[in-house]
Amino acid sequence: MTALRQRKGSKVKDSGPESQSQSLQSDHGTDPPEKPCNAHLSWWTVACWITGAIIGVYLGLLCCIYVATLHENDLWFSNIKEVEREISFRTECGLYYSYYKQMLKAPSIQEGLSELINDNTTESKRTINILQRMNVYQEVFLSILYRLLPIQAYLEPVYFYIYTVFALQAVYVIALYITSWLLSGSWLAGALTGVWYIFNRVDTTRVEFTISLRENWSLPFFALQVAAITCYLRPQLKPVHQRVVLWFLFVCTFCFCLTWQFNQFVLLVQALVIFTLDCLDFLSPEQVASLYLVQALSLLCVWVLQFFNSMILGSLVLSFIVAALLVRRFQRGLKTGGLLARLGKLLLHTFLVLALTLLINNGAKKMLQLRSDEHIFKFIKAKFGLGATRDFDASLYLCEEAFGLLPLDTFERLAGTLVLYPYLSTLSVLLLMLVLVALANLSDSGNGGVCDRGEEQTISMRPEVAYNLLHSVFFGLLAFSTMRMKYLWTGHLCAFAAYGVCGKEVWTLYLKVIRCNTKTKLRLVRYTVPFVILAFLYYKFWPRLMEEISELREFYDPDTVELMTWISSKTSKRAVFGGSMQLLAGIKLCTGRVLTNHPHYEDQALRERTRQVYQIYARQSAEDVHRILRSVGTDYVVLEDSICYERRHKRGCRLRDLLDVANGHIMDGSGDNDPDLVHASHPRFCEAIKTDAPPYSTFFTRVFKNKTFHVYRLKKTKRKSKGEKPTM
Repeated sequence: MTALRQRKGSKVKDSGPESQSQSLQSDHGTDPPEKPCNAHLSWWTVACWITGAIIGVYLGLLCCIYVATLHENDLWFSNIKEVEREISFRTECGLYYSYYKQMLKAPSIQEGLSELINDNTTESKRTINILQRMNVYQEVFLSILYRLLPIQAYLEPVYFYIYTVFALQAVYVIALYITSWLLSGSWLAGALTGVWYIFNRVDTTRVEFTISLRENWSLPFFALQVAAITCYLRPQLKPVHQRVVLWFLFVCTFCFCLTWQFNQFVLLVQALVIFTLDCLDFLSPEQVASLYLVQALSLLCVWVLQFFNSMILGSLVLSFIVAALLVRRFQRGLKTGGLLARLGKLLLHTFLVLALTLLINNGAKKMLQLRSDEHIFKFIKAKFGLGATRDFDASLYLCEEAFGLLPLDTFERLAGTLVLYPYLSTLSVLLLMLVLVALANLSDSGNGGVCDRGEEQTISMRPEVAYNLLHSVFFGLLAFSTMRMKYLWTGHLCAFAAYGVCGKEVWTLYLKVIRCNTKTKLRLVRYTVPFVILAFLYYKFWPRLMEEISELREFYDPDTVELMTWISSKTSKRAVFGGSMQLLAGIKLCTGRVLTNHPHYEDQALRERTRQVYQIYARQSAEDVHRILRSVGTDYVVLEDSICYERRHKRGCRLRDLLDVANGHIMDGSGDNDPDLVHASHPRFCEAIKTDAPPYSTFFTRVFKNKTFHVYRLKKTKRKSKGEKPTM
């Protein structure tokens, strides 16, 4: 829908796609002098802390300014019209931003909230609670803040919105910086993390062109949560500090859950990490229970704020947490006995937890009559080859590139910035260490694991390192399976690789292998290698970054601008529009008109309505399409040539193909079809209606046309009796 035009005199370049506490306390970028422990920090330690903090904030601000500059330069955002700015919020981004705009236009905060709670413009003929259905509390909070702060005179609402999202990128980088610093004990790891994150921007974030996506709001809080978990699991943390960190962990988890509807799936992966660490005896029962409860309480708080949204109660992660805590409570003697006995008990324990999880989840969904997330499980089932599907909703996901496997060129880009090699070496070494330590823990018939035996272990692994290791593995597997989820992994990948370069564990093992493991050599290699990498990155990528931010483009989409201008000036404010989900989101934002459907897909009734409205691109009769559209109150329908004559996807994944198969019709073009598919008895509606011949002219009147869009007004018909034709 949107195009970019080169500014006059500018140069355009394609930017491409996408042991223990003592050692930790002694390193802060440069080792402080050896001295006995006392109540006072040395001046060297304080200086290192201040230096590390300044560098962390600087890198966060650098990332924020970088993505903000890219956004401005790509669109010439400060120079384009308001309607063009709004069109630049593509697909569901426009839908989310429309509620921020709606709150600002409301006469008061109270009336704005009331309009959201009793919304009758997002879905025609329905009144829905936006705060219950969608994660838009961030838009509500930001609109209230903009109203209360004295900034209206010099800062436009759209800039307040986008600058907030870009500022969260700074928070994201700082959180990753802290995580790698905590793991390695050196702020050099944090510096390397920030630099890697920025130079791998194509694979670490897409915020500059998808500002309003929920992930851009939530991932900074998720990164803060991971940093808080890393801090919480450090053995030297005092009880009072543990409580403070737990509260901070709860706040971060709550904010993450509140701002993204996919929170339950992310937390499920994290809960599986915690469960694995618990089984392998890396965490104490108190730590496990605390982490589970933080997750559960965060979800329940969001459940209350979202007006008791049943999807949260029916989530797999909540069922898993309940099952894990129950089974652990009643299964006695889990960590006693020899290796084989404990392995048998753990297998039984895992089976019981998973079985009870499914039992609780199915029971909850039946009690709540929950079907809102069934399309996701259909998609997962089909994606992993557990059965072919003709389900329209699942096929939509399967055909989207973002939900496919991670492309191999991702690894080429990561290798080019030297982040992939230390990541893989660190991962392989630590996984081997994890297995050895886990076997040692399970072989111990006592009550304690590796943390209790301390220096008796030749090979040991700190709990926070074990957590981050499995976190990277689990979310890496998720990224490999679904490309869109790579942003959950790549940021942490940078932090984990930096820890491997600057931490002690991996280098100590390497130096032991070559038999030159001395304290001096360890310190030398830990500080020399990161400086060499930083120098290489600066030399190779800084000029490219400068060139990238100097490239100037301009927003250019005259057809969509013309459409939005026509709708705003020529149609009633209460007119109902039907069409594609992506376009309708833009229509709501730019014109405020009523929609038949929209891109927020987490509702079973809406998905069915969308499939029905999309019959405008299927082989259906004019009368059937008119009846479907009138049943949802449609006054105007917008047809897009880019969908009707789609070339973007291969055959079988075009929208018209998905509709044909779902309707039992043979697809267009040459190629195989399932044997049970039949030829349709009607031509494709979006093509045939352009002839303006009966019966299409009987039901529809074209009222707008340009090179991209065709708008038809539905005529009101009256059916006299059975068997008679409709009359005007």
